[in-house]
Amino acid sequence: MRNPTLLQFFHWYYPEGSKLWPEVAERAEWLAQAGITDVWLPPAYKSSEGATGVGYATYDLFDLGEFEQKGSRATKYGDKEQLIAAANALREHEVGVIMDVVFNHKMGADEKEKVQVNRVNPENREEIDDEVIEAEAWTRFTFPGRGGQYSKFTWDYKCFNGVDCIDNPEEYGVFKIINAYTGDGWNEQVDDELGNFDYLMGANIDFRNRAVTEELKFWARWMMQQLPCTGFRLDAVKHIPAWFYKQWIDHIQEVAEQPMFIVAEYWSHEVEKLQNYIHQVEGKTMLFDAPLQMRFHNASREGANFDLSQIFSGTLVEHDHWHAVTIVANHDTQPLQSLEAPVEPWFKPLAYALILLREQGVPCVFYPDLFGASYKDTGGDGEEYQIDMPAIPELPALLRARQEHAHGIQTEWFDHPNCVAFARSGTDEHAGCVVIMSNGEQGEKTLPLGMDFAGKTWHDYLGHREEQVTSDEEGNATFFCNAGSVSVWVLDI
Repeated sequence: MRNPTLLQFFHWYYPEGSKLWPEVAERAEWLAQAGITDVWLPPAYKSSEGATGVGYATYDLFDLGEFEQKGSRATKYGDKEQLIAAANALREHEVGVIMDVVFNHKMGADEKEKVQVNRVNPENREEIDDEVIEAEAWTRFTFPGRGGQYSKFTWDYKCFNGVDCIDNPEEYGVFKIINAYTGDGWNEQVDDELGNFDYLMGANIDFRNRAVTEELKFWARWMMQQLPCTGFRLDAVKHIPAWFYKQWIDHIQEVAEQPMFIVAEYWSHEVEKLQNYIHQVEGKTMLFDAPLQMRFHNASREGANFDLSQIFSGTLVEHDHWHAVTIVANHDTQPLQSLEAPVEPWFKPLAYALILLREQGVPCVFYPDLFGASYKDTGGDGEEYQIDMPAIPELPALLRARQEHAHGIQTEWFDHPNCVAFARSGTDEHAGCVVIMSNGEQGEKTLPLGMDFAGKTWHDYLGHREEQVTSDEEGNATFFCNAGSVSVWVLDI
């Protein structure tokens, strides 16, 4: 069995022009050889922005680049035929296919409807004005380009509980829709930020309408018929009632031919909130470890002033590693994005060593860190910036080391603020490794590895150190790493 290793195969600024699905197919064999076991693909369905949209402004879940809608047939990443070819190429090389699920909202409605709404205080969503406003809103989705193929379901205002703009009168803000399902307030079991974080953007889906929940279950069954997908990544679950996703996950696991890998995005740096969500869904999904990503960001900025021995303090992988998917970066944290918290390039090899070679958590690699990325965009200050994200030279070797050497019992020496180490004992099939890193000056640690390693010789798998290390007759050895660097010491064969 290979150690599970995910790859997020896109970033926010991936180029337009139907290039991504062909690239997935082209790289599938290499990914399998590199140690990637599962690939997370971006939203594959038509967004309100057609061929230019990243995919999170969901328009039609049933249009995988097959119908002329929103100005194009293909999505930003390609057409349905190219998507199927990409997914099949991954499966041919025994790489799992993780599809992105965006259920929180819909955008780009086809028609306006007359609605009744209440104004809502955007800073405290629990403050709902009593005044009833007669207005119009873009809440009717008929998908004329698809013509009822695959699903005849029409989304109307009864499927939503909020919008961010109304017409006649024209007004922008947060508005709660009044209908038979919305009741007196928002959904429960959502994040309590801003009082209640059910509403995020667009036409906000209301899961209290059972016709809606059944349609979303039907879509999941349809999606698994269209593609050889082996799991789902759930977007923005802090804005979606936990009880719904518990039901939805139960449903897909019941109908799937094999257990599906499920990971959800609950972006909060409060580990207690992540733990609470896991409890609410009865442990049926893993979560991305947002607190750990922020620790990496801070560590890369603070350098030697950051206490490396506390790098996992307050993280999900520390408190519940069985449900933690560990990341260094994603499409939201990359420069110029909404949750911008980039990890400086010098620290990324350390961060990846910490998620790829330790036993706890399932690591997820970010596309630019493996292949590089370059783009321009406007920052919050209105200025345009050129962003270059170089590929991390050590990352392919770290991926190989995960499969070849990250096995066996783990022992840690997180006993110094600037230099930490851990070891994997290995198994009968795989030799182990010793990992040492420093965020300050050159690092050095003498480690008691035990009699099984007496008289053994080691070299740095990453090639950062040229010398060899030999353990003494009791299995003690002194290992080194360069300043602000990491070394992975493996046995000479």
